[in-house]
Amino acid sequence: MSLLAIGLAAALGGGILLIAFGLAMSVSPRQTDLLEARLAQFAEAGHAPTTLAEVEMSLPLFDRVIRPFLDKIGNRLNKNAGQGSTDALQEKLNLAGRPMGLNASGFLALRLLSMLLFTAVGLALALFGALAMPLFAVVPLGGLILGYLAPQMVVARRIKKRQKEILLALPSALDLLTISVEAGLSFDAALTRVVDKYNNEFSRELTIMLNEVRLGRPRLEALDDVGRRCKVEELSNFIQAIIQSEQLGVGVANVLRIQSEEIRRKRRQRAEEQGQKAPLKMLFPMVGCIFPTLFIVLLGPAVIEVAHQFGSSGAG
Repeated sequence: MSLLAIGLAAALGGGILLIAFGLAMSVSPRQTDLLEARLAQFAEAGHAPTTLAEVEMSLPLFDRVIRPFLDKIGNRLNKNAGQGSTDALQEKLNLAGRPMGLNASGFLALRLLSMLLFTAVGLALALFGALAMPLFAVVPLGGLILGYLAPQMVVARRIKKRQKEILLALPSALDLLTISVEAGLSFDAALTRVVDKYNNEFSRELTIMLNEVRLGRPRLEALDDVGRRCKVEELSNFIQAIIQSEQLGVGVANVLRIQSEEIRRKRRQRAEEQGQKAPLKMLFPMVGCIFPTLFIVLLGPAVIEVAHQFGSSGAG
């Protein structure tokens, strides 16, 4: 029975690897020739032209093999999914910062592979444990459900972590932005100063915004897109204030100063709120962990003495 489980797991893993390598290598010669020609145009003078193979080998294994494999499977799965569900999934990935550069197609393929993997693990556990028929069917089914929900839970956790990081980095970044603008820098130059100073999710969003502006996108539209990609209330309020000041011709320095003070005030209110919640949160560990131990230390000798008294009286 154990050999059968090992054989099934090995066959499943080998099949997935063969499909991955087969899809990753399925690049048409015509596409390769076009890419080679484009790369040759950017070769530096006096150096050997960079080939497509060299560029591909310089990339990580995930970008060379796994991501094309996930995209190919996900594109086929996207045909069966509705446009609304695909857009909602892509929005969640954008809120999570697009981990590993995944899009909606890649995420669907990753979820399918997760379902296969967890189902195989559940089947192996059922075979190793020699379970009866009801449990033998329930364990792989539970693995299938867990494999379906695990990627979504990871993305949801990533969204909360990213939004919290942006919320914590926002006051310090706005202070530096306010000081830079009041010192005479333009708004774009002040944003560049913030990007150079910090390395967090907020600075990375500003980097994307500045790159889009350099490519010709309107600054207000790029700023508004930052708020949609993050969905942090304080950041959205700040961006809307900047947009309104640009449209009405109000000085940006005054708006930045007011927004910085407002965000600092909200941060202090959140800290006070968390402090008020601390006694209630400490109550459950005290009741579950500290009080039982305290009762054992205080009442343990008394219980032993009472037990001895009842034992002696019963013997008498």
